[in-house]
Amino acid sequence: MPPNYRSFRNSVPWLIIFLEAVFIILFYFLFSGDGASGSNISYPAFQDVNHMVIFGFGFFLAFLKRYSFSSTGFNLLIIVLGVQCSILMESLLVFFLQRAEEGGLKSITKAAVSMTAVVISSGAVLGKTNPMQLIVMTVVEIIVFHVSRWINKIFLQVPDNISMMHVHLFGAYFGLAVSSRFSEPSLRSEKNASTPKSELLSMLGTLFLWVFWPSFNSVLAVDRSKAIYNTYFALAASAVTAFALSVLTTKDGKLRMTHIHSAALAGGVTVGYAAHSIEYPWIAMILGLLASVITILGSFCLQRCLNPALKIHDASGVHFTFGLPGALGALAQVVLLTVKAETFVLLFSLGYLVMINIGAFCLTISVALITGFITG
Repeated sequence: MPPNYRSFRNSVPWLIIFLEAVFIILFYFLFSGDGASGSNISYPAFQDVNHMVIFGFGFFLAFLKRYSFSSTGFNLLIIVLGVQCSILMESLLVFFLQRAEEGGLKSITKAAVSMTAVVISSGAVLGKTNPMQLIVMTVVEIIVFHVSRWINKIFLQVPDNISMMHVHLFGAYFGLAVSSRFSEPSLRSEKNASTPKSELLSMLGTLFLWVFWPSFNSVLAVDRSKAIYNTYFALAASAVTAFALSVLTTKDGKLRMTHIHSAALAGGVTVGYAAHSIEYPWIAMILGLLASVITILGSFCLQRCLNPALKIHDASGVHFTFGLPGALGALAQVVLLTVKAETFVLLFSLGYLVMINIGAFCLTISVALITGFITG
């Protein structure tokens, strides 16, 4: 909450009312009465994603003692605003590109999944932004994310479920770019401190995310049962590895819940790109193990070396929690695509597919960084 409460009262409520009025008017013109039918997504699947985004990420970001209540409350605010904006952006793109309109439940599920990018970005600027800035960042980011995703779909022919899994990469690097424009709070500052109670709430958010992550990875997948199966094994392997590495990498040989807080989810982030196509569970388990390793070792290297050099203050560690595992998952998808290629596929065709996937990965990060700097 900003220190100037009079300024807060004179700006934030009117911005929220203005945005909601714009959304209502656009919904009136863009949506017909039968838009809520024809979806192939069940309500329980949507409910799992909704719980994950609201409960999971709401508690996940509640680790700063001064911002515990604000994290959960503002998380709900930006999600409900962002979901409406996301549905409108999807509808506008469908209208301009003359594509078939999707069912209502599928569109709102995709909007909730898209909001993961914004919630991840808000974790990078936690404790440094006021509600006005968060709302502006939400609207800008969700618009840019949809434009980036449609570029990947139309020009690079990336499947819809794969392009949606770029939320982790986009959210992490957009948030880091925005965070680089803010000054880093002092280590002794009350804004940068946590308490056992706030850390317990944050760990509760991790448990919510861990439980619902298979639904998140499978809700838009073609083969949902396979995606759930592989995601669970990747999450299990990353959680087990997180406990082992936490003990091995600390000087006193004790568990650090900050390691578990980040690395337990890394397997779900990494396997999201290929969860629907992995044939054997041991592949998913290897990806989960590597994701946990890169998260814990990356947290040490980034916080000691890269972040101070670039003057980036990553409040909740979104770079090594979502950014690095997301990059690993995108590269793993390219490797699996190469391995699974049939022998009769021409070398040129295989190289083209590899370059298309690498291009989508690089495009997502580039757009996130450039627009994040501008937004910051």
